[in-house]
Amino acid sequence: MKTKTTKKDFPVVCVGGSAGGLDAYTRLLQNLPSDMGVAIVIVNHLRTVATMLHQILPNYTDMPVELITEKLDIKPNHVFIIPEKKDLHVLNGEFRLKPISKPWGWPDVITVFMKSMTENWDGKLIAVIVSGYDGDGAAALCGIKEVGGSTIAQKPETAGQPDMPDSAIASGCIDFILSPENIAKKIKKIANEESEDK
Repeated sequence: MKTKTTKKDFPVVCVGGSAGGLDAYTRLLQNLPSDMGVAIVIVNHLRTVATMLHQILPNYTDMPVELITEKLDIKPNHVFIIPEKKDLHVLNGEFRLKPISKPWGWPDVITVFMKSMTENWDGKLIAVIVSGYDGDGAAALCGIKEVGGSTIAQKPETAGQPDMPDSAIASGCIDFILSPENIAKKIKKIANEESEDK
């Protein structure tokens, strides 16, 4: 029997955000246990500025925090961070990086990653949209639900910049609207249900 680490059917939580997202990421990670058996992928839509999240977020979680590199294995109980100027995809249980497909205007890196996950991941998907400008991610939420995933938006009044949560909610495909602390509770609940089903 395969071990948990080689099977690629554990839940993946995609957390999409931008302006004001750091506050949401830290509040979320502080409330998540480090042994839930899920992978957390933070897709922060920065187009040109180098991300510092892989240096900041280890202060808020016991999970290893890694900046994604080409063909990096997706593993549970890890936090993964998208690098700048890249689109993120998934293939054969690994991350794949491509040059950003929308270099001008508002990026759509969250939408690109979520769509790739719906096509190439066997495990449960949990999509979380937190504080940020514009509406990146909203276009992929109905697809997440179609493959049996769960969708969560940060409660707009708890977000530094409510545009992205508002756009997510307006898609009509959001299951839960919660504060970052309650998003963590909901992820724990969904992860527990998944492990009981196995």
